[in-house]
Amino acid sequence: MLIDTFGRVATDLRVSLTDRCNLRCTYCMPEEGLQWLAKPDLLTDDEIVRLIRIAVTDLGITEVRFTGGEPLLRPGLVGIVERCAALEPRPRMSLTTNGIGLKRTAAALKAAGLDRVNVSLDTLRPEVFKTLTRRDRHQDVLDGMAAARDAGLTPVKVNAVLMPGLNADEAPDLLGWAITEGYELRFIEQMPLDAQHGWKRDGMITAGDILDSLRTRFTLTPEGSQERGSAPAERWVVDGGPHTVGVIASVTRPFCRACDRTRLTADGQVRTCLFATEETDLRATLRSDASDAEVAEIWKKAMWGKKAGSGLDDPSFLQPDRPMSAIGG
Repeated sequence: MLIDTFGRVATDLRVSLTDRCNLRCTYCMPEEGLQWLAKPDLLTDDEIVRLIRIAVTDLGITEVRFTGGEPLLRPGLVGIVERCAALEPRPRMSLTTNGIGLKRTAAALKAAGLDRVNVSLDTLRPEVFKTLTRRDRHQDVLDGMAAARDAGLTPVKVNAVLMPGLNADEAPDLLGWAITEGYELRFIEQMPLDAQHGWKRDGMITAGDILDSLRTRFTLTPEGSQERGSAPAERWVVDGGPHTVGVIASVTRPFCRACDRTRLTADGQVRTCLFATEETDLRATLRSDASDAEVAEIWKKAMWGKKAGSGLDDPSFLQPDRPMSAIGG
């Protein structure tokens, strides 16, 4: 198993399939000039499946989340999902996406064995979407989410980041819309993972701000800490139920003590934390004809060294050099 010196056990694997994306969200990427990974540096489909197999069969992973960049840009995605669904034991599988390609791929992904999706959508206003993402694709995202719901990739979870001066006032509208559409909404505090390193703590919309805004229209009741476990979102029952809303306070209320995640970048690096400044190279190990046991041992050693927390509260905190698009959310 993947255990660290603080007794945490990683059972949730986040796999980045590409660093590329067809949006340019202001809190993630610059408008232009970002250097993409070269194709030879990316893990092949076979290498990805092999690492997931090792993680599931030898290291105790029970849940796999495919991320990016934008994972729907990976040509072999459906095949990867299908091969991983055939593993024994079968892991639960989900996908974090911007939703643009879901209309054409949702049914195929469901048939391949994907269980559900998380879709990023920060605004209900097309003009604000265009400002935030630097692309005019708002309706494509809405259509993709509907296609995922219709295909049975449920619950469809919606991830929203609120930004000052853009969509900071939209929390109640987003929640009302999500309830109507049957989606599960989660707000995420903006994190210091933008490629341009423009994040500022004193300019972010906090979990407290979000909850205050939601309470102007809804009654929120804590679901209870006993239900949260290692889940990053603190969930609130809306107007007595059955609907809930989640708030992920990665910055102001980090959940590191219960973290159960290990991360694999698109170029085959193990990351113990989103905010880690060190990585462990599994790609070179794979390409040196190492055995599964050798790969597993290197992975275990990497996770054994996982730090107690993200370090966000430390005055000496340094933002990782690699942006969210390279790390995988």
